[in-house]
Amino acid sequence: MDRRQEILEAASKSFSLFGYKATTMDQVAKIANVGKGTIYTFFSNKEILFQEIVVKMIQEMKTAADEAISAEKPFQQNAHAVLMKVLEFREVHLLYAKLIEEEKELRTPAVKHVLIRIEQEIVNFVGDKIKTAISKGEIRECEPDLVAYLLLKAYFGFVADWGETHDFELSEEKIASLFRDTIFRGLLP
Repeated sequence: MDRRQEILEAASKSFSLFGYKATTMDQVAKIANVGKGTIYTFFSNKEILFQEIVVKMIQEMKTAADEAISAEKPFQQNAHAVLMKVLEFREVHLLYAKLIEEEKELRTPAVKHVLIRIEQEIVNFVGDKIKTAISKGEIRECEPDLVAYLLLKAYFGFVADWGETHDFELSEEKIASLFRDTIFRGLLP
């Protein structure tokens, strides 16, 4: 593995453990077992280093979401699978979870911007899948980006937020049937 990759892995580990605000270039250097100057030969500052790690994380999330799609399944089942995979990624990916935690607790501006970027990437990804479904005649004409945003926020609400304000969790089957009988039904041709 080359030095640059070692630095990226060390920085990802540091951001995942300590968050953006608490991570320093000294910590990254220590974890990577390199001098701080070596980091600066590849990355001019912490923000640039952070952005590169986030871009990689977004790509991993898109890959996981793409793998959830089955050509044999209708749009609504694939959309459900993609959104559940994104939410699962959000919960199990250490860096993503740490960023959400840091945004809630510290309101770090750089983290807020990254979370907005991640959300935009997800909406664009789902919007592209909606455009494809429209072109195939699987769903009726709609505004893909608005529907993608609606789906994302609604899924976040039922999967991630519901348990915080209710005494019970909703099963994945319950969520799927709720969306099938409401939003997805409205998209059918």
